[in-house]
This record gives sequence, structure tokens and C-alpha cells, in this order.
Amino acid sequence: MRVDIDIETAGRAAVYRLLTSVVVPRPIAWVSTVAEDGTTANLAPHSFFTIACVEPPIVQFTSVGRKDTLRNVEATGEFVVNLAPEGLERQINETGADFPPGVDEFDAVGLAKEPSLAVKAPRVADSPVALECRLHGTLRLGDSTIVLGRVVHAAVGASFLDGEHPEISRMRPLSRLGRDEWGTVGGVRSTPRVAYADWKPAT
Repeated sequence: MRVDIDIETAGRAAVYRLLTSVVVPRPIAWVSTVAEDGTTANLAPHSFFTIACVEPPIVQFTSVGRKDTLRNVEATGEFVVNLAPEGLERQINETGADFPPGVDEFDAVGLAKEPSLAVKAPRVADSPVALECRLHGTLRLGDSTIVLGRVVHAAVGASFLDGEHPEISRMRPLSRLGRDEWGTVGGVRSTPRVAYADWKPAT
């Protein structure tokens, strides 16, 4: 038995709760930007986040509503996606608060900055990975804006690498689930992809 939900009549809040509870786990883009005048940094988590393209390398996140992150990206054409790791749950969550424009979230929650190499926005010094991006384009969808950023530089902490491979058990990325729930890496299994030539039907 299933419960049928009429999306057209459910209302925005109910649809948001449904989608964010079933499209899980969602990786977190912890996005750092700077204001147009370069005086104030901004940092906020965005859990509508994924890879859009590999060649050229483009990542995307969605701003639900018009927030400081989106305004800064539109004004400067740059941003950094910082990986959101275990151990920084408090700071990640607090940077999602509706701080007024002009407040530097790094300073407000006690996070150290480090300079980026290719863009003006700073990195989160304690984040395992930083993807420095230049704006590729935006797409407005209803009350939200998809932001597409071309990755122009990547920085990975040496201690998080296994050879040249970023190791998930070392990075320990957090994810967002429904309600106020967060996910951790938990168990990881490796299942090689199957080529059709090697595939055998179930018997």
C-alpha cells in the first residue's frame, strides 16, 4: 500500500519536506564568496549540489531564494566549494543561519580562512578539499537559482589522499537528509561497474 500525494495541492512546505526527505543523502557544497567590494567574505552550506559536467569541469548548486551567496557570485563571478567534513558540524550548521549582509560568517563562527590561488574568495582552511570556481552561468527556476561554476583549481589536503585519490574514509564528508537530519559516511562498499559484454542475466 502507498500513500499518494497530490503535488499540485500539497503546498510548498510539504513538497520541500517530501523532496528533501527522499532525495538523500545530498552532498553539501559549503560555498565561500566575497562581496563585490572585496571587504566581506560569506560562507554558507547548500545541499542541492552535484557535478554538472566533467569536460569542461562544472559543478552546480542551487540557491533557494536570493541569498548573499547568490548575490556575491553574480557580482564577482567567482566562488569556492569547500567539502563539509565531520568535526565541523556546528560551524557548517551555523553558517546556514540568516546572518545579515555584511557579516563575515568565517569570523562569526570561528573558522580560519586560507587564500585561494585562482579566485578572490577564501577557502575554509580546515576543509579537506576546495574547488575554486568561476561562474559559468545561472538558471532561474521558480523560487530558486541554479549556479553553474567551472572548476579552475582544486586543492586537496595531502593527508586526505591515497596516492592521487581523495580517500572518502579520510575526508569524512557530511550529507544532508530530511528534517534536521545529517548523514555520515557509514559503511562503504566497492562494486565494480559491469560491461555488457561481461553481464550475465539473473537465473
